[in-house]
Amino acid sequence: MILEKIEQLLNEVKGLDAKNAEELEALRLKYLSKKGEINALMQDFRNVAAEDKKAVGMKINELKQTAFDRINALKELIEEQGASGQGQEHIDLTRTPYPIQLGTRHPLTIVTNEIIDIFSRMGFVLADGPEVEDDLHVFTKMNFAADHPARGMQDTFFVSQHPNDVTKNILLRSHTSSVQARVMEHMHTEDGKLTAPIRVICPGRVYRNEAITARAHCFFHQVEGLYIDKNVSFTDLKQVLLSFAREMFGADTKIRLRPSYFPFTEPSAEMDISCFICGGEGCGFCKHTGWVEILGCGMVDPNVLEQCGIDSKEYSGYAFGMGVERITNLKYRVSDLRLFSENDTRFLREFEAAD
Repeated sequence: MILEKIEQLLNEVKGLDAKNAEELEALRLKYLSKKGEINALMQDFRNVAAEDKKAVGMKINELKQTAFDRINALKELIEEQGASGQGQEHIDLTRTPYPIQLGTRHPLTIVTNEIIDIFSRMGFVLADGPEVEDDLHVFTKMNFAADHPARGMQDTFFVSQHPNDVTKNILLRSHTSSVQARVMEHMHTEDGKLTAPIRVICPGRVYRNEAITARAHCFFHQVEGLYIDKNVSFTDLKQVLLSFAREMFGADTKIRLRPSYFPFTEPSAEMDISCFICGGEGCGFCKHTGWVEILGCGMVDPNVLEQCGIDSKEYSGYAFGMGVERITNLKYRVSDLRLFSENDTRFLREFEAAD
């Protein structure tokens, strides 16, 4: 009796057919699910005589394998028909509804590209480097003292630390000056002579261990510049920065340089621009001073040149660095830094006209 039922089901599964995925799933449930026809045979299998169990068992396995093969073959056929556009139309319910909205560049990308374009027209070329860096290029070659606070865990994200040799520490770079170090060490001969003047712009993301607030973030973006050649002076630096400020913020923009300190430049300065909102007369945006700080700069410290293999007695240079978020805030008056990384499309759509 059970053998007759197996033969009947075997003939059925050999002739199975389905036009779409829904019909195929119904067949799978009918024959191969826990409550399906083939599994129900196992109830009758218990009553089979011991001497017949082997033959009946083999026949059930043949039925089960035939059903699997037939359903898999139908599945492949339906998928092929869907790929070639035949059969029932396939509807992707996860697809974006029409009309598809076009995106726009991120405000930080817009401003970064504008900064790069300005300096490119002044002869600077792009340079790039890794975000996961070593202490040697981030700190040591940039003239940071061994006990400088920036080397501490409270300021820097370390990937791995070597207490006995800090130069082997691996970390997330805290400034793009590491790119400048890599450029300098590959642009000179063994006797410290430059193979060509260095004039690079280094944009990129940097990381610092800071609490995330409306005015600070644990990652942000910088653009740094470096120029090294014979007889480079502070006057050259001032003229380049004045040209940049007027290109970025308007032809009437004025600048002022205030003495400051950075380990890798000497002398060092911070640069302010005249407030383009009040014209320098004083307002809430510039805290009634008429000036807004935008970047740091200075002449490259001779120790940095020597650390990177360049003869500091023959060559000099200047460097500058600015935060892209800072420049973007000034141009578009974004009050909360967190908006730049939250991917709120309502915020991003506000910059469609600037793209």
